[in-house]
Order: sequence, then C-alpha cells, then structure tokens
Amino acid sequence: MKYTRFEKARIIGARSLQVSLGAPVLIDIPEGMIDPVEIARLEFDGDVLPITVKRDI
Repeated sequence: MKYTRFEKARIIGARSLQVSLGAPVLIDIPEGMIDPVEIARLEFDGDVLPITVKRDI
C-alpha cells in the first residue's frame, strides 16, 4: 500500500509517541540511537509497524 505524505507523517508521529512513552521497539536499533522519531522512521521503513490506515473512498 502506498501512503500519502500525510498518512506517513501521522503514522510516524503516533509511533514515535508510543516509543517515547515506553512501548517496546519492534526492530534492532543502532547503538546510541535514542530519538523516538528516528526509531519510528526505521520501523516504518522496515515495514514492521502494526498500524493500518482505513480509507473511506
């Protein structure tokens, strides 16, 4: 599924909030990486996020 830039921003933002509040990280992150936005971006690029987008078309 191809996401729009707005959907991608929403998914990464929601996931980075979850990570910053202590949710378990779903991938192996590089040593020293602590930025939740970067972690969420790596998870998004790795296609491991359990977040879906429901479109009303």
